[in-house]
Amino acid sequence: MRKHPAGLPYLFFTEMWERFGFYLMIGIFLLYMTDITANGGLGFDRTTASDIYGTFIALIYVTPFIGGLLADRVLGFRRSIIIGGVLMGAGYLLLAVPNNLTTFYAALALMILGNGFFKPNISTLLGNLYNEERYKDQKDDGYNIFYMGINIGALICNFVAAYLRNTYGWGYAFAAAGVGMFIGVGIFLSATRHIAHADVRKEANPAEAGVATLLSSVLLPAIITGFLAWHIPDNIFGTDSTDAFIFGSIPVIAFFLWILWKSTPAEKPRIRALLSIYAVVIVFWAVFKQNGTALTTWAEFYTDRSMPAWIEGPAKFMGTVQEIKNEPDTFPIYDEQFRTTKDPVTDKIATAPDILPPYLKNLPEDEWPAPGQSIKVVSTEIYQSVNPFFVIVLTPLLVWFFGRLRQRKREPTTPGKIGWGLVITALSTLVTIFAVYACHNGAEKASVGWLIGAYGVITLGELCISPMGLSTVSKMAPPRIAGLMMGGWMLATSIGNKLSGVLATMWDSYDDKANFFWVNFVLLAVAAGALFLMLRWLNRIFREQGLS
Repeated sequence: MRKHPAGLPYLFFTEMWERFGFYLMIGIFLLYMTDITANGGLGFDRTTASDIYGTFIALIYVTPFIGGLLADRVLGFRRSIIIGGVLMGAGYLLLAVPNNLTTFYAALALMILGNGFFKPNISTLLGNLYNEERYKDQKDDGYNIFYMGINIGALICNFVAAYLRNTYGWGYAFAAAGVGMFIGVGIFLSATRHIAHADVRKEANPAEAGVATLLSSVLLPAIITGFLAWHIPDNIFGTDSTDAFIFGSIPVIAFFLWILWKSTPAEKPRIRALLSIYAVVIVFWAVFKQNGTALTTWAEFYTDRSMPAWIEGPAKFMGTVQEIKNEPDTFPIYDEQFRTTKDPVTDKIATAPDILPPYLKNLPEDEWPAPGQSIKVVSTEIYQSVNPFFVIVLTPLLVWFFGRLRQRKREPTTPGKIGWGLVITALSTLVTIFAVYACHNGAEKASVGWLIGAYGVITLGELCISPMGLSTVSKMAPPRIAGLMMGGWMLATSIGNKLSGVLATMWDSYDDKANFFWVNFVLLAVAAGALFLMLRWLNRIFREQGLS
């Protein structure tokens, strides 16, 4: 760490605890929404839950546009981060209130607003720490280290979530997310002397519109457009929320194009390059963020989650065990592809008494426990920790690998790393396709090795895209709108997240699940092709700007 700014460890641990809370919540979000109300869940069908999930993870990356703008012009980065952390912590605690849709949606609103203040500004503040000449060459590595902090939080949180929700209930798990967030805020407050010098706001050009004008000319039209699109009869893109989000995004996208148009000749190449990268990585997020929807469903119903007897004791102590009892009880009514239907009276998942646990549905009968007995399996949310585990393991190796290439002057440019990340992510979808073929489309359980393998490959792609994207924005963004352009990266993430929800709502429409993953592969292949077609142009801009 001696080659890095003194503020890096503080931002590392602040982000670690913030991501602990966020990924704890996300790891159980779909499971909570689709759990029947008798177990404390909300009883939503999978299509509804996937739509809410996609809309939520989309909106938490839309608000950074506002948070970045306010930090740039009014609040500063540190104050914005503190406001965001407090709002998110309050949201997690509110989510712990059981079986109350009013507090449920209020909690989501607080988290959406809080993330808008927190997410773009901590990334921008980190970049500012590396603006000193002695640190500039370490910026990519700094973002990789920072990204590892994100994933330590994401790794730990799912074990805490599993223990609390299996032992005490959903509310305790969500409350733990709030506690983690407030720990992060406390660490950040202790870092003032190490980061205050990086909290530098650039004065806006007097010819540019002020914050109030921008919000009224961008945010207000987005809200109005989204509201009108929500009420389009019969939908255009499948659901009211999807219509509202897509049409509501148009004024925001138009605003970034307006920024490009109004920028100075020196700024235009930088902004044009960033907007091009934003457009391509949307597809990455559309596939990657299915870890909380399609891949969670795959883990829940299609994956063999059994565990060796010798680890049952430690796993039970950690609260990561689910017991599947061979005894009829009240469960949702599933077909052969684990699709549910709605009860026309309650509008919740239709259930029936005297049916066996769904986990046994595609498990050979000779592996069932004796009647009245149970088997112990790994809690579904634990598999959400596979991705951050690989991030922690692979990040030092990737930093070392790129360092070796740098010494030999063969390191890919930052846009080149993003391009290879898209190729690797496309390969990860082939792993899931082979998994579908291997388990005969869910007729039998798939080996857990397929799921772990898919996460391992996609993690390598992620490490070439996400931290590199943050580094690219920090390098390329004109200083006067650094926070705003980081908000643009979050907007691209947001659109991708919403598309991930749209794709996930289509899961139940595919009888052959391989076709679902083939769609993901084609989308990624097209995105990777587009990036490599632009690569020479992007590399030229980086060279002209004196960047690597």
